[in-house]
Amino acid sequence: MTLPLLEVCVADAESLAAAIAGGADRIELCSALELGGLTPSPGLMHLAAKAPVPVYAMLRPRSGDFVFDAADIDLMLADIDAVRLHGLKGVVMGASLPDGALNASLLRKLLDRAQGLGSTLHRAFDLVPDFAAAVETAVDLGIERILTSGGAVTAPAGLARLRRIHEAARDRISIMPGSGLTPENVGHMLRAIPFTEVHSSCSSPQPSLNEKAMTLGLAAKMHRRTDSKTVAAFKRVLGRS
Repeated sequence: MTLPLLEVCVADAESLAAAIAGGADRIELCSALELGGLTPSPGLMHLAAKAPVPVYAMLRPRSGDFVFDAADIDLMLADIDAVRLHGLKGVVMGASLPDGALNASLLRKLLDRAQGLGSTLHRAFDLVPDFAAAVETAVDLGIERILTSGGAVTAPAGLARLRRIHEAARDRISIMPGSGLTPENVGHMLRAIPFTEVHSSCSSPQPSLNEKAMTLGLAAKMHRRTDSKTVAAFKRVLGRS
């Protein structure tokens, strides 16, 4: 039996090193995890290209919703070119229509630009009004996998919907649960549903130490950093240590 893969989401060089040291099978590279993840910098892409595991870069030019205008689209297309230039293996994308449904035409445009790169549909999927229809759209587009919490705040809370999404996929596309997964609860998820890959930041909150920076609004009180011991604990649960 194939053991589940662990994808670790990282947003800085320290977290990238920790994910690799802990044994991550794949990296999702982004910035601003506290905003749900934005496009990583070219410098971070350059560093991540040296990783011994596949790295997929987030394509999200701004925070907020996933309804993108022409300027946003131009940025995402240019960022796909940067992902390719820096030698990363894939992209993580999502785009919505105003009602929350997937914007299939925009996703097709992005996928055409990303031809030859791997593809993950991110949690814009969790906003759709019809999960089964969105799965069919993703399958038709040829996307590799869907990252989803089942439309809940955390994947464990969305377990019932994740089961229906997994059944709708019928092994035509990978369903990768993410949000709120820990070494303590991921085993229960996998006993309930035979996922082939799971997603986590494997992070812990770290306090900002500069009081003046926080007072001036230049730093948040807390930020999250990936912990190599948490990554390794995940791998032990997944049987891949």
